[in-house]
Amino acid sequence: MSAPLASPSAAPARGTQRVAAVLAALASSLLLLFLAVPIGKLIASGGAEGVRRLATDTELRQALWLTATTATVATLLGMAGGTPLAYLLARRDFRGRAVLSALLDLPLLIPHPVAGIALLLLLGRESAVGSVLLSAGLRVVGTPLGIVAAMLFVAAPLFISGAREAFARVDPRYEAVARTLGDSPIGAFRRITLPLSRRGLIASAVVMWARAVSEFGAIVVLTYNPKVASVLSYDRFTGFGLREALPVAAVLALLALIPLTALRTLRGADDGVSP
Repeated sequence: MSAPLASPSAAPARGTQRVAAVLAALASSLLLLFLAVPIGKLIASGGAEGVRRLATDTELRQALWLTATTATVATLLGMAGGTPLAYLLARRDFRGRAVLSALLDLPLLIPHPVAGIALLLLLGRESAVGSVLLSAGLRVVGTPLGIVAAMLFVAAPLFISGAREAFARVDPRYEAVARTLGDSPIGAFRRITLPLSRRGLIASAVVMWARAVSEFGAIVVLTYNPKVASVLSYDRFTGFGLREALPVAAVLALLALIPLTALRTLRGADDGVSP
């Protein structure tokens, strides 16, 4: 039998697909370069100087320490409050669930200086909450507490979203079996769900910590002093120019490699686990 004749439109179609593939690859490459080159140039230009300044620049060391500690506190608070909330969203279907999810995503969508202004209205000394805190001896604005509040507000939604996905990947039937064997709901969660979702929860916490470390807009409204690393970089840029801001910015970019490396390690461990 003779081979079937190709459709007259097949060759032009293949040519169009090749052109589309080339254009897509070109667009992806340009975007990748746009994302990667500025960070690479920043680290290459100021990374070595920034690391050297860690030995002599007390203000930079203090800013980095303050950034890391406040981000850690914010992350722990986010995990404590966000874990049960994420579990509720992953396991229960209730009226208002969509509204609650939208409210949790809202801090990710509004400009972060706007988030700082909103927090200032809530926690400022003239607000009801702020005055109560002041009477208890707690001042938020202009203190590390304000930094923690700003970091928690902008970064906790990332943890809740990731934790919700981690819980959703655990089959609810495992919990049901544990319940039939005598476990309480909390016992089933602690012995079954929590271990099975552990890697996802850790990854979500790492993402939250990284986002907290990089926050600027909300922090600068609530607490300009003492300075975290992002505020210090901005302060030196406006006060002394790019040359002085560059080492601080480069060190902050290097600090971001810590959670990035941790995430890659977690994902590599997950890939190595057989299903």
